[in-house]
Amino acid sequence: MTVADSFDLTGQVGVITGGGTGIGEGIAKAYAAAGAKVVVAARRAEPIERVAAEINEAGGEAIAVRTDVTDRAQLEALADAAVERFGSLSIWCNNAGGSPHRTPLTDLGRDGWDQCFDLNVSALWEASTIAADRMDQGSILNISSGAAHRGVPGSGHYAAAKAAVNSLTKTFALELAPRVRVNCICPGWIETDIMMTAMSFTQEDLPKVAKRIPMQKMGEPSDVGMAALYFAAPAAAWVTGQIIDISGGPVG
Repeated sequence: MTVADSFDLTGQVGVITGGGTGIGEGIAKAYAAAGAKVVVAARRAEPIERVAAEINEAGGEAIAVRTDVTDRAQLEALADAAVERFGSLSIWCNNAGGSPHRTPLTDLGRDGWDQCFDLNVSALWEASTIAADRMDQGSILNISSGAAHRGVPGSGHYAAAKAAVNSLTKTFALELAPRVRVNCICPGWIETDIMMTAMSFTQEDLPKVAKRIPMQKMGEPSDVGMAALYFAAPAAAWVTGQIIDISGGPVG
């Protein structure tokens, strides 16, 4: 197999949740550029329709399926839509996630805790089981966060949920091998609207943030997209249960 073949996704079908903006958009476009047919999913129709249209205009194949990942019936409909439209399912990227709350754990209400875990953990567990059930051979990729590795004042609930994502990655990898590989990416500071809102950053804050990163720059969605491509591609055929930081280096 040539190097080019090792990163060729021709004939594969991938679903990307949270695919309408930011990291999810970067992953969807990377998969499509490598030859995969992609299904872009999110709660809002306009962003995923835009991403799918841009992929199709660039010569790829994509559809948009509006999906609330916290609803199991909608997750099943999403997986079925991929199979019905493209004939199979071989890649599933659990990218949807996040938390709108920045609150100390002692002030966080139970509703905020439950909402965070429903979106970041329970939805990922259900989506992974649904996806694996429809794969003959395939790859599941979870998008976690650098917050999973450390204490995060004001976002302890989110950090705990992402630590659970890392743990689920390890267990799913063991339970689904050798048929389905399961891996995980922990992005660092990627310049997206979601990150800017979650961290309450302004554009004026970014140079100071970048100085804390060893590579001295913020990440871009395409940085995560390239790592996501590796995990989905034949190049990673012997790789499962792995968690990798895409962060520009460890932040002090």
